[in-house]
Amino acid sequence: MIDLRSDTVTQPTEAMRRAMASAELGDDVLGEDPTVSALEALAAEITGKEAALLVPSGTMANLISLLTHCGRGEEVILGDQAHIFFYEQGGSASVGGIHPRTVPNQTDGTMALNVVRDSIRADDPHFPRTRLIAVENTHNRCSGSPLPPSYLQAVAGLAAEHDLAVHMDGARIFNAAAALNVSVADLARPVDSLSFCLSKGLSAPIGSLVCGRRDFIQQARRNRKVLGGGMRQAGIIAAAGLVALREMTDRLVDDHRNARRLAEGLSAMRRAHLDPARVQTNIVYVDLDPEGASAAETVARLTDEGVQVGATGAHQFRAVTHYGITGDDIEKALKSFARVLA
Repeated sequence: MIDLRSDTVTQPTEAMRRAMASAELGDDVLGEDPTVSALEALAAEITGKEAALLVPSGTMANLISLLTHCGRGEEVILGDQAHIFFYEQGGSASVGGIHPRTVPNQTDGTMALNVVRDSIRADDPHFPRTRLIAVENTHNRCSGSPLPPSYLQAVAGLAAEHDLAVHMDGARIFNAAAALNVSVADLARPVDSLSFCLSKGLSAPIGSLVCGRRDFIQQARRNRKVLGGGMRQAGIIAAAGLVALREMTDRLVDDHRNARRLAEGLSAMRRAHLDPARVQTNIVYVDLDPEGASAAETVARLTDEGVQVGATGAHQFRAVTHYGITGDDIEKALKSFARVLA
């Protein structure tokens, strides 16, 4: 089976398994796990931030970040296609009492700065107080588009004018850096906080990092505890994360190359509608003719052919390349796609 449902299906490498088995451990809630401390220090160094915090998942990382920036009844401005808004069960509102103020995402994952500016609330007792702007990099639902440093700097400049903070959901920030040929620190520099995942393209089995100023991370650690995210001998997790950051980032360009080849092949098929030029990282969205077979039916037929993708709408599916998917797998998959989508 060629599994293109998500880069979350990656398996830990043998080096990760060995590191997990031999990790030096301590109680991380007490601040005594040396492997966790090493991972957090490395994450802070790579992102150019003062400190970092290991948490179990990307969803928790974003929620912790929003809770740290915003109080109850305050507001975050974010895109209407943002993962925080679309896929995280409204946790910022239901858990934190934080009001989401959505603006349209453009096809490249950005939000128009004039629209963001117009969405910032005046100091009026009728309105929630705007405290935060959230961006996503790469932007999942916008074809995995990477947001460049120039745009992030513009957002940060706008935020500074209004005394707001900026959080970046950087679940796939290493993909963005690879696609733009810049450092992760270049992308992280304009924002106040960011999160990134170890368990997607970097192939670790679990874990995300929150990065920011030291005082921010101190408060984030308290919020991790109240959400039940405090972990004990978490060095077992952190050991795989250290291997991920040291060994798995340079190969992401292979995933991007495979995704572009997949997109080019799919674009030639009668029932598949997409623009390969929009595929800059490892995510490929495909629209299907509304009058034809549904996405669910198409996914089922592809599974029978030995290829797994994920339905993302009534007539849309997504394919994601990752560690473990080779160029040969892409060519085999395209043959299966051709039989189903011809």
